[in-house]
Amino acid sequence: MQDTLENLKRGESAVIKDVSSIHIPLKLLEMGCLPGNSVELVQVAPFQDPMYLNINGTHLAIRKETASHIIIEKLANE
Repeated sequence: MQDTLENLKRGESAVIKDVSSIHIPLKLLEMGCLPGNSVELVQVAPFQDPMYLNINGTHLAIRKETASHIIIEKLANE
């Protein structure tokens, strides 16, 4: 089973491996949500949706539904 962005815990970092562009709005792709970019979960809203992310220095919020279509590889905590 592949790890997706929705499974990232607060403070964890990962690298985006694949994006299902059919389910991802073009605006997210333009803002850096692309394979190879690093992502960190900064904050989660009270009901776990949306997720506040830092993707290569760009801060954005996305819904968990959208995050479930972004495949990641978690980085080891330093």
